[in-house]
Amino acid sequence: MEIGVTSFVETKPDIETGIVMSHAQRLREVVEEIVLADRVGLDVFGIGEHHREDYAASSPAIVLSAAASLTKRIRLASAVTVLSSADPVRVFQDFAMLDGISNGRAEIIAGRGSFVESFPLFGYGLHDYEELFNENIELLMKIRDSEKVTWKGGHRPAIHNLGVYPRPVQNSLPIWIGSGGTQSSAVRAGLLGLPLMLAIIGGNPMNFAPLVELYKKAAARAGHDVSQLQVGSHSIGFVAEDTERAADIFFPSTQYGMNKLGKERGWSYYDRSSYDAARSFEGALYVGDSETVAQKIIHLRKHVGITRFMMYVPLSTMPHEQVLRAIELLGTEVAPRVREEIAKWEAETE
Repeated sequence: MEIGVTSFVETKPDIETGIVMSHAQRLREVVEEIVLADRVGLDVFGIGEHHREDYAASSPAIVLSAAASLTKRIRLASAVTVLSSADPVRVFQDFAMLDGISNGRAEIIAGRGSFVESFPLFGYGLHDYEELFNENIELLMKIRDSEKVTWKGGHRPAIHNLGVYPRPVQNSLPIWIGSGGTQSSAVRAGLLGLPLMLAIIGGNPMNFAPLVELYKKAAARAGHDVSQLQVGSHSIGFVAEDTERAADIFFPSTQYGMNKLGKERGWSYYDRSSYDAARSFEGALYVGDSETVAQKIIHLRKHVGITRFMMYVPLSTMPHEQVLRAIELLGTEVAPRVREEIAKWEAETE
């Protein structure tokens, strides 16, 4: 069971002062967060790609490379790379370079993204949304599996027996499929034999269990070894010394972030009752003291089949010290609890 952190490197206004943090400051802060996550024993840190004013990381590979030489063991992943509007050759090259700098710790989590700003920015049409992703994941996998590539698609110039360099340290650079929870994306990941990262950010996480089963059935049907496949969860959360303190600290920024997105997407108003329901044991918020958060992650592993849990913190802008403390507690208190109990449970169920 792997435990890690996801960050979208937000630069939304400070809840109390209204001051907007600079992109430069937030980028430097997230590198510190990655370094701390490595020091406290977390397994993976993921950086999301966005092309909006309120997010600072348009290129996850650059941020992760800044942290690569400052860390020793933590895996460094995009979360996600918006593959539909990216050049797969360049994506592979960037992460192969990251893999070299980190000595074999790079991963790509490829998805279609929850925002669409990158499409007009890079000259793509939303009517090609699905087709672009399918072509680009095919090419990305082909580059990963072969040094010389011959390929032809409908949206990118063909490649005729050309080498793509540099090559990564890892024999097979890990590529995950990031999914918001649609059946089609789960089936796609299964048929390709790629690990699946689910964004479990609302409702009851147990509702994702049938989706994981669908993913595994698709993988088995395609001839892949299901026992070797990983399933991850990207879930919003926060850890503090006391559950009520954690809830009170995390609420203002979460409410701000949810309502900002909600205004764009037509969601209902997010208030304290919505928040408290979501942080209940059946909810999708992993907010509380170390024991509370650990037990929710363990429950997710046992009943949904998640093998990697990535805590998305913060959802909006929070004081850097609070984020660092949450990462520290996740690594030093939550992760050991989860690993120990899951190891016992797996031994008993073999």
